[in-house]
Amino acid sequence: MHYNHYGREPVQLGVGLLNEPCDTPGELARRCADAGLALAREPTGDDLASVTAFLRRWRRVVECAEPPARAELLNALLAEYASAPRLTDHLGDGWHLHFRDPGVATDRQIAALITVGTALHLTGLGMDRLGVCAADGCARAYADISRNGRQRFCSPACANRSAVRRHRARAAAR
Repeated sequence: MHYNHYGREPVQLGVGLLNEPCDTPGELARRCADAGLALAREPTGDDLASVTAFLRRWRRVVECAEPPARAELLNALLAEYASAPRLTDHLGDGWHLHFRDPGVATDRQIAALITVGTALHLTGLGMDRLGVCAADGCARAYADISRNGRQRFCSPACANRSAVRRHRARAAAR
């Protein structure tokens, strides 16, 4: 079985890039590699700028809580960045699907991976499995990969701070 590089990792890469943007093309390359994504070419400064602009558009998908509107936003990105699936063994390590044209530019490859990965994540786990942290004052994104599908915070630290605030507010109201 070949590793599905359109699974969880691209969505988590997108969330990570939103929450902690890259400063250099080299950092973008490293973070893609750390996520298990094999880029056809090293990112350039133009690629980094383009991916940053894409992520601003993708954030609208993350922030949208209504499934039909979320689907509409994501469908627009899929139409722009993804292509018909095709079988490939370009690395010689096993046949797998690509949802992008061969030879596509690096920035578009990253956008396609994140976009298709998001579509698979949402359709496979639920349209509510992507969002913005519910903690007061936090705007970090999260991709819910939990078993129960109830994640609403970007991290355990934000969840704990929010629980402490709620507890203190209830105690003060007594």
